[in-house]
Amino acid sequence: IQLGLLPRTHGSALFTRGETQALVCTTLGTASNEQIVEGLDEEYSIRFMLHYNFPNFSVGEVKPIRGPGRREIGHGALAERALEAVVPGPDQFPYTIRLISDILESNGSSSMASVCGGCLALMDAGVPVKSPVAGIAMGLVQEKGKVAILTDILGSEDAHGDMDFKVAGTEAGITALQMDLKAAGISMDITKRALSEAREGRLSLLKKMKEAIDAPRVELSAHAPRMVRVQIPSDKIGLLIGPGGKTIRELEARTGCVIEINSDDSGEVLLASKDKASLEACKAIIEGMTQDLKVGAIYAAKVVSLKDFGAFCEIAGTGQDGLVHVSEIVDQRGIQVADYLKMGMEVDIKMVAADPQGRNRFSIKAARQEKGLGPLPPLNGGAPGAAPRPAGPAVPAGAPAG
Repeated sequence: IQLGLLPRTHGSALFTRGETQALVCTTLGTASNEQIVEGLDEEYSIRFMLHYNFPNFSVGEVKPIRGPGRREIGHGALAERALEAVVPGPDQFPYTIRLISDILESNGSSSMASVCGGCLALMDAGVPVKSPVAGIAMGLVQEKGKVAILTDILGSEDAHGDMDFKVAGTEAGITALQMDLKAAGISMDITKRALSEAREGRLSLLKKMKEAIDAPRVELSAHAPRMVRVQIPSDKIGLLIGPGGKTIRELEARTGCVIEINSDDSGEVLLASKDKASLEACKAIIEGMTQDLKVGAIYAAKVVSLKDFGAFCEIAGTGQDGLVHVSEIVDQRGIQVADYLKMGMEVDIKMVAADPQGRNRFSIKAARQEKGLGPLPPLNGGAPGAAPRPAGPAVPAGAPAG
């Protein structure tokens, strides 16, 4: 067993048993990477998948390389089912998980090698599996009333024997099994003996696997995406998406995070990024954008637009804005907005109202009064709108006044 053989993947393992060798790698993704299954029944998606490749060179053959056949699909499905029972649910581990098993050499059960290598690759990636899983193939030879049960069969024993019985599971029990039977049938006594010996072989394999890694890694790979869940009010989902998806696209471009909104309108938002700082920044912005502003509360804000009738201010770190009417800047009539405010200027505002359409109304003068500050001074430092006095002609030194 070799772990972390492929340093750029999220997890990898090379599992070799006799002349059978499987190289398995793990890739972690977001919910958008789930496999969509379309058929006669209702469409659904799969968040855990195992794909099995059996190249010609693994058995010394030379023939055209084509797409996966019945054997590859069947072996992949068996190994996937064996591991699926111990994969954590989305509430505990909100990742889409893909395993790829490449068989480098085969003389025995490569599907069971894929189970062992797949479990090791999951643990190497930091996937919190419920329990390690191993698999082993049992064989049977019957002749003239004599019966021999074989453990961990070779390719020749599979070809000439009467049974290929694959059993995968944990220390506690079986997660998957498959039987290929060439004989007319087998008795229940033989079945019990085969399962008992398969358990002994499985426990032996699990012991070897635990010597290599006894628990999933605590930290994910540096190359794997980090994820965090954010819960927002369901009525604020539209605000986060924005018109035609503009807001969410701009936020993804600004932070470098992938933002996915749960389709069940629960208000759950999943954020993914390789950079922890970007993840925290995106989370803070979304929480600020979707928080409920309170009438009477004072917020730090920035002027984002000037109009004749007032100024629009955006509350810092939230993306939520509102109008400061010209009458709410200072307690004076007939002023020019540009005499007191400019683009990008930071001011304290007090929320005074929000209409049914969600448009916020702010007041600068009320915020300053509550904080014990005087009126907002004009930008030029003098009387609002007053132009500086033009300088008179230069007077030579010593010249009489007047």
